[in-house]
Amino acid sequence: MKAILLDMYGVIVKQTGDDFVPYVQQTFPELDPEKIIKPWNKANMGEWSSLEIWATVGFRGDLEKIERNYLDTIELNDGFLDFIKAVRNKYKLAIISNDSSRWSKYLREKFNINQYFDVISISGDLKIRKPDERIFRLTIEKLAVDAAECLYVDDRRGYLGAANRLGMNTILFNSRNVPYKGDVVHNFEELMSRVL
Repeated sequence: MKAILLDMYGVIVKQTGDDFVPYVQQTFPELDPEKIIKPWNKANMGEWSSLEIWATVGFRGDLEKIERNYLDTIELNDGFLDFIKAVRNKYKLAIISNDSSRWSKYLREKFNINQYFDVISISGDLKIRKPDERIFRLTIEKLAVDAAECLYVDDRRGYLGAANRLGMNTILFNSRNVPYKGDVVHNFEELMSRVL
């Protein structure tokens, strides 16, 4: 194995992204989840700026501050920094994340993690979202490795399936505690024991 590819939400950071709808509903409790998810999907496909999400769902005022307040609730997963420092000289490293360009950039800079990765593939930048196999292919090409030489780690089973179809090795980072018949880890300590 030559490369490890990590998902962001639910793997690198604790939050899985499932907290966004409830977060918005704290301010707008009557708002239908679909009316929150639809603009979010447009932002993570690069069709809208992330600030348009906040305006569309009804927020007014300093949207940058409102967005920052939400993003600052997001925390790095326990053990991530120890893991990434331990594996960085042995493997090529990449992020593949469904996210808006702006949110991803903010979080990666806030946690100072860009330095650890050879390739960063964000759906909002590329206008390709998992489980579309093209985002995996593009990442593998940039890493200059074969699919079979990669380990892809995600907390969503459906995205692992897309990576498997390309011939990648996969592990479910089971932050959601879901049933899964394939390889599973629950934290970065377990993942480290698999790859070192």
